[in-house]
Amino acid sequence: MLSDNVSVNTLRLLMGQTKVDTGSVPEEILLLAKAIDDPYSLPYLIEELNALEIKEEEMVRFALVRVQIDSELRMNEDIQMHQRRRFVAQVMEKLLFGEVLIEMGAPLEEI
Repeated sequence: MLSDNVSVNTLRLLMGQTKVDTGSVPEEILLLAKAIDDPYSLPYLIEELNALEIKEEEMVRFALVRVQIDSELRMNEDIQMHQRRRFVAQVMEKLLFGEVLIEMGAPLEEI
């Protein structure tokens, strides 16, 4: 079920696969994709994200980390778009898991 004009490229990134059967994408991934593709929808999805019953926590966590990594790598292509995507992924990760696994943009002294 592919709804709300979710990008297949976003689904591939979230799933960590080059080919995705859009009919078998888990509901939680579709919700993440909706927010990633339309960052301005995030404020309206907070309750739905908070109520989300995650079946595979590791899959969702890695999906959000992949978005953050991809956004950092592509930042020079469209800085505003990728800053928004990274921000949305970090907010969702913080909301769902209580912390952000990878802090991007940390000064080298802290690494």
